[in-house]
Amino acid sequence: MKRLITSLALLGALVVPVTAQPARAAECGTANAALNAPVTASSVETGSPFTAASAVDGNAGTRWSSAFSDPQWLRVDLGASREVCGATLTWEAAHATAFQLQTSADGTAWTTVYQTTTGTGGVQDVAFTGTGRYVRLHTTARATQYGVSLWEFAIRTGTGNPPGGSERLLSYDKPATASSFQDDGACPGCTPAKALDLNPATRWATSATTGWVDPGWISVDLGATAQVSKVVLQWDPAFATGFEIQTSATGSSWTTIHAVTNGTGFKQTFTVSGTGRYVRVNLTKRSGQYGYSLWEFQVYGTGGNPTPPPAQAPDPGAPLRLVWSDEFNTPAGTKPDAGKWRPEVGTGQNAELQYYTDNDNAFTDGAGNMVLEARRQVTPGSACPVDPVSGSGTCQYTSARLITEGRASWTYGRIEANIKVSGTKGLWPAFWMLGNDIFQGTPWPASGEIDIMEHLGREPNTAYQTIHGPAYYGGGGIGNVRDIGRDYRDAFHLFRVDWNSRGIMFSIDGVTVITIDKATVEATRGPWVFDKPFFILLNNAVGGDWPGPPDATTVFPQRMLVDYVRVYQ
Repeated sequence: MKRLITSLALLGALVVPVTAQPARAAECGTANAALNAPVTASSVETGSPFTAASAVDGNAGTRWSSAFSDPQWLRVDLGASREVCGATLTWEAAHATAFQLQTSADGTAWTTVYQTTTGTGGVQDVAFTGTGRYVRLHTTARATQYGVSLWEFAIRTGTGNPPGGSERLLSYDKPATASSFQDDGACPGCTPAKALDLNPATRWATSATTGWVDPGWISVDLGATAQVSKVVLQWDPAFATGFEIQTSATGSSWTTIHAVTNGTGFKQTFTVSGTGRYVRVNLTKRSGQYGYSLWEFQVYGTGGNPTPPPAQAPDPGAPLRLVWSDEFNTPAGTKPDAGKWRPEVGTGQNAELQYYTDNDNAFTDGAGNMVLEARRQVTPGSACPVDPVSGSGTCQYTSARLITEGRASWTYGRIEANIKVSGTKGLWPAFWMLGNDIFQGTPWPASGEIDIMEHLGREPNTAYQTIHGPAYYGGGGIGNVRDIGRDYRDAFHLFRVDWNSRGIMFSIDGVTVITIDKATVEATRGPWVFDKPFFILLNNAVGGDWPGPPDATTVFPQRMLVDYVRVYQ
C-alpha cells in the first residue's frame, strides 16, 4: 500500500533522539548528573550571554556558545568519582561534526570514552562506559563558520557501588512509618508506603490535621543491616528545605549521614555512606505553609533484605517494526473494528457540549479514512439517551470518541496517525493517549496524558503537542505548538511521538516540535509517569473550556478524517 511504504521510508529518513541506542550498563541511571553542576568552558562567544552554565541548567531555551574556532571544550564537575554510562547532547545549529567525550579523575588527564567524526547535530543520545569525577565534551571540527553551541549537555551515571558489592534498590515495598499521613479528599490514602512503591503517581503526605508542623519524618525498614550509598527523593511541591538523612540499627537511635539546609524540591539524589537497618528522612523545615510530601523515597546500597522491583519495559529495539495498525480500508459506512476500538459514550469532560454516540458518528468513507463526524442536532436531544453520568437526556451536538482501552495498549514505541482535522470555531479534534491505570483507580492527571495532536478551530494554523502529569497539567502541561502558516484542515498531516524510557519526542510532518527529557522533567517539574502502558484515543469534540463554544460562523457537520493509525516497536 502506497501510504504504508511512504511512512516506512520516514523511519530511515529522520534522526530520532529518543530511539533506542546500543545497550548500556545494566545499572545505568536515568537522572541527569550534569544538571546545575559546576561547569567550565574553553571560551564563550564574544559579547554573548551564552555561558557554560546555560548548557546544564535544564532550560531548553538557554545555551552555551563558544568562540569561532577549533578546538573547544565544555567540562562538568560531578563532585565525586562516578561511573558514567551515557550522555545526551542537544545541539544548536552550530554543532560539532567531530568530538570526543572524555572522563578524568583530576580534570587534567583525560580518557576518551566516545568519539565521532560524523556528528549530525540535533539531539545525540550516546552510550559508553567510563569512570571519573569530570566529564568533558572536546570538539575538534565545527559544522559551520560559527563556534559550537549546546542547548543542553546531560550526563547519565551508573548506580554501581565501589568494590565490595553491587548497589541495588533496597527500599522497594518495604515497611514504612511516618510522623503522620494524610487521608482526605485532597490526598486519600497518602500513606508512607506510597513513597516506596515505585509508582510516581502515588505519594506520601503528612496529615492536614496534625502534620503541617515541623519536624516530621518518614522511615523505612530495610529488613536487615545494609550499607547505604544513595538516597533519591522525588518531592511534591510541599517539600522540605531543611532535612537530615539518618540511619539506625534499632529504629530508635539515629545517626545523621547527610544534612541539607537549602533543599530545592523536585528530584534530589544524594550520595551517602552509612550503615543500618532503618533509614529515615528527618524533616526540619517546610518550604511553605503546608506539610511534607514525597512521590518517591528510594534507598540504594548493599545488604538489607530487598524485594525485587517489577521489571521495566524494554526500550524499542532497532529497527522498529509495525506491531499494530488500522488502515480503515473498508467499504463506506463500515463502523470501527470492535476488535481494535470501543466507543466511549457520553458527554465528555472539560465542559464539552457534544454527546459521544455509540458509533452513530463514526464510520469509514470508502476512501480509506475513518470519519469522526460532529453534528448539530436539528432537534436537540433526539439522538441522546440519558447520560448515566450527567443524568441528561438532551444534547445540541453529537460526535464520536474511539479508544483502544481493553483492546490494545503499549509502553514505548512510535505512535503515529495521518489525520485531516475538522475546523471552524468551537471544534476540538484530538489524537492522544492515557495511562491504562485511569481505569484502575489512578485519577487524572496522575495517570498521565500524551497529547499527540490537539487542534482548535479558532486557531486554524496551529496544532499542539503536550504531556500532562501529577505536577504539570492543564495550562501547566509541558509541550509546544507548531504553526504551519495555513489551516490544518486543508490537508492530511502526520502526527507522531517517539517514546522510550528516557523521554518523548513529538513531531508533525517529520518536523520535531518538542523533545521532552525524563530526567529534566523529574529535576524541574515533577514525577515522570510515562513508563507504563498507555492506550490511544481519537475524538472530535465540540466546545469546551479551551476552544470555547461554536458561534454563528461555525459550520456543521464537521468531519475529522483518519487515514491510518500505526504503532511501531
